[in-house]
Amino acid sequence: MTRTGTETVGQRLASAGLGALTALVLLFLVAPILIIVPLSFSSGSFFYYPLPGFSLRWYRDFFTSSFWLPSVWNSLIVGSVATLSATVLGTLAALGIWRARFPGQALVLALLISPMVVPVIIIAVGVYFAFAPLGLTDGYSGLILAHTTLAVPFVVVTVLATLSGFDRTLIRAAESLGASPVTTFRRVMLPLILPGVLSGAVFAFAASFDEVVVALLMAGPGQRTLPRQMFAGINDNISLTITAAATMLIAISLVLMIAVGLLRRRSERLRQLDA
Repeated sequence: MTRTGTETVGQRLASAGLGALTALVLLFLVAPILIIVPLSFSSGSFFYYPLPGFSLRWYRDFFTSSFWLPSVWNSLIVGSVATLSATVLGTLAALGIWRARFPGQALVLALLISPMVVPVIIIAVGVYFAFAPLGLTDGYSGLILAHTTLAVPFVVVTVLATLSGFDRTLIRAAESLGASPVTTFRRVMLPLILPGVLSGAVFAFAASFDEVVVALLMAGPGQRTLPRQMFAGINDNISLTITAAATMLIAISLVLMIAVGLLRRRSERLRQLDA
């Protein structure tokens, strides 16, 4: 077999084939996005190609409609409060699991991250029957608590991954100098694990902002989130305004992904400096 550089012809063909297959898979995954986004700028009133023209009418309708705009504010309110709660609880849980050694630790971790693997419909039904006797349905409180439950596992997993590279000798050094546990956490640990904590918060916000199943059961008419409103829009009155709403969700997701990437790079730089 002839060689070009350090690779054989077969290796080069295999590499090219793998690249082509990867490109096809990516195209398959992003095809719905490539279809929806242009439709949100259509001057027509139906879902069809080619576009009859370019227009921002659906975005104007989205930002001026009493049907869509309140749902955006509801999603931001619920997502922000749930993210704050999940970040605090998830970080504390991750620190407890990381520092402590006790029987059944793996079981506790499995229970903490179970909302990530259990079907959302099961969680939604369970939360509804648990919260209904307490009067927490059809309001912000129950919806925020339910979204916090769904978001905590993302924070736990992300913070634990960050703590896996943390040097425990830094804690012992701070304690030997007389620092209290709170001071040690605030001045030594938190600055180093902060990118991981913020990454977990980003994932938690995304999990809450995009969630629709729990919102269908827990949210009342005044707490409809954007995904639930989109679901209602599909069932009641199909309009191209829903493509504008979908494009907004796609844009928010892209911003969150970029934020996670930047935080990950910062975490890697901090690890290199620590090493």
